[in-house]
Amino acid sequence: MSEQLIPERLIAARENLGITMAEASRRLNLSKIGYCRYEYGERVPSPQTVEIIAQCFHTSVDYLIGLTDDPSPTRIVLEKEKNPLLFELVKNCQNDSSDMTNRILNYYNQIRLAKNDTTLN
Repeated sequence: MSEQLIPERLIAARENLGITMAEASRRLNLSKIGYCRYEYGERVPSPQTVEIIAQCFHTSVDYLIGLTDDPSPTRIVLEKEKNPLLFELVKNCQNDSSDMTNRILNYYNQIRLAKNDTTLN
C-alpha cells in the first residue's frame, strides 16, 4: 500500500464512534502520544497498523487512505470468544453452499426487511 493515512479521516472515524483519543489509543494498544501523532500527521502508521485501525474503528482502509469517501467497513472480524454462536454460524456458512445456508440468508433478509418497515412507520 503506497497510500498514506489521512489524519482527518482518522479523526472522523474516531469521532463517529464517539470515543476520545485516549480511548482510541487504549483500543489500539498504543500510547496516547503515539496515537495522537497519527491524528496530527506527525507519524505514518505501517500498512498493518492502518488495517488494525480500520477494523477497530469499523471503517475501511480505503476510507482512511482516501481511496473512497464511503466510511463503511469492507471487512468484519469476528472473535470466537466474544460471540461464539455468531462465529460458528459464519464459519459454517462460509464454506457451505447448501440449502441450509440459503435458508438462513433468506430468513435474515426477511427479518432485515421487516425491521426496516417498522422503522419507517
